[in-house]
Amino acid sequence: MKLGLQIPSFTWPGGPEAIGPTLGRLVRDADDAGFDSIWVMDHFFQIRSVGAIEEPMLEGWTTLGFMAAHSTRARLGLMVGGVHYRQPGLWVKAATTLDVLSGGRAWLGIGAAWNEYESRALGFPFPPLGERFDMLENTLRMAHGMWAGERGSEATLEGRGFVAGRLLNSPQSISRPRVPIMIGGGGEKKTLRLVAQYGDACNVFGSPEGIARKYRILDEHCAAVGRDPAEIERSTLQDVNLSRESGRRAESAAQVVDRFGDLADAGAEHIIVSLPEVHDPGRIAALAAAIPQLQAL
Repeated sequence: MKLGLQIPSFTWPGGPEAIGPTLGRLVRDADDAGFDSIWVMDHFFQIRSVGAIEEPMLEGWTTLGFMAAHSTRARLGLMVGGVHYRQPGLWVKAATTLDVLSGGRAWLGIGAAWNEYESRALGFPFPPLGERFDMLENTLRMAHGMWAGERGSEATLEGRGFVAGRLLNSPQSISRPRVPIMIGGGGEKKTLRLVAQYGDACNVFGSPEGIARKYRILDEHCAAVGRDPAEIERSTLQDVNLSRESGRRAESAAQVVDRFGDLADAGAEHIIVSLPEVHDPGRIAALAAAIPQLQAL
């Protein structure tokens, strides 16, 4: 099993001046501890499930570039990108840039998005869900075209409301055959179908029973499009709390291993964890002690 770390909050001691040094140290600690991947959210305001919307939030791609300079082994990505925030070509070019500058460690994490409030607040168009799915499919098709061959493709790509005249990509990604694509969300009709057609990984969340159901539906979509389901990595995002200080029920490291064993039995191959107060070095150290057991699942 692979183990990833999501960093969902930048509300840390010391204010804005301390965010950079704290993030750099945190990423180095996670990289040294053996996490297979490190992720940040693609939001401009904090989301209510994590904190107040006025709390600090960094732009995702810029943050990943900073993280690349403070790590050497873990793959890096957005958990997951909101498709309407950027045009398809920019999505692929940004992921390629991260992959090249990190030595081949990028993920393209992307989904149909949901946060209407921050979009309206900052002036981003927020099309209806059906249009956002069209944008997502355009982006996924473009990713496959731009990551083909040595410099992309000479083909023209047309989609609903979208035309690209030449899918040139130079420099090409180091990750081959492409930067791996993780599509977030568990929508059973559209999202998981897009995973089967274009994705290298899915990301869903929930109980072992819930994610097992999603993985079974993904298998059905794979059969419908003639895709080997073993080509698609099954990931899930899970909260972990190893301390009582945050006010939530805590788990021991042994309990985390047992819970993740149930997720592995349900089909999960890559568990991405969100830790409260992750800037505290003790939080990474507490989970790092269990990483060998988790990776052996």
